[in-house]
Amino acid sequence: MGAVRGALRWRGSPLWRATDRREAWVTLGALVSLALGAPAAGWACGVLADASLRQEIRAQHEERRPVTAVVVARVPATQRFAGDPGAGSGRTSVTAVWRAPDGTPRTGEVTPASGAGEPGTPVRIWTDGAGLPVPPPMDPGAARTHAVLGGAGAFLLVAGCVEAGRRLIVGRMVRRRYALWDREWAEAGGDWGRAGTGG
Repeated sequence: MGAVRGALRWRGSPLWRATDRREAWVTLGALVSLALGAPAAGWACGVLADASLRQEIRAQHEERRPVTAVVVARVPATQRFAGDPGAGSGRTSVTAVWRAPDGTPRTGEVTPASGAGEPGTPVRIWTDGAGLPVPPPMDPGAARTHAVLGGAGAFLLVAGCVEAGRRLIVGRMVRRRYALWDREWAEAGGDWGRAGTGG
C-alpha cells in the first residue's frame, strides 16, 4: 500500500523513472489480485468443498443405517492396539450382537457412539448394506467447518502466491536496474565526477 501511495506522490516528479512506474504497476496488480482474486478463490473453494461434502454426507446416509446392537462384553483395554483410531477418543469398544439387513445375526467388536454399557445394554451402531459395522456419517457441522477451512486455505494460498510473485518480479527488476547502473558506472570511467578531469 505504501508503494502505491509513494507512486501517486512521486508521479509528477522528474526523478520518477520508468522502472519506478513498472514497479508501481506490478504492486498495483498484486494489490488488485489480493483484493479480488484471493477472496474469490477462497469463496469458490469453500463453496465447492461444501457441495462435495454435502453430497458425501447424503451418500453416507444412503449407504449406512443405524442399528440397535446388544452389548455382549466389554473389550479389555489390553486387547486394543496402540494404532487404534478410537484408542485415545475416550470411547470403549464392546463385543455386540446385531442383525444384518437380511436378518442374519452378526457379532463383532464395535465402538458405539453413545458409549459402552454393561452386557445386555442396547447401543446404537452404524452398519453398511452387508451389515458390517462402519463409522457414523459425517456430521453436517463438521462438514461445514471443513469447507470453511478449505476456503480459508485457498485464500491464504492464493494470497501467498500473489505476494511471492510480486516479490520475485520486483526483485528481478531491482537486480536488472542495479546491473544497468553498474554498467553505466563502468562506462563513465574511474575519474567520473572529479574536477579538472575533462578533456
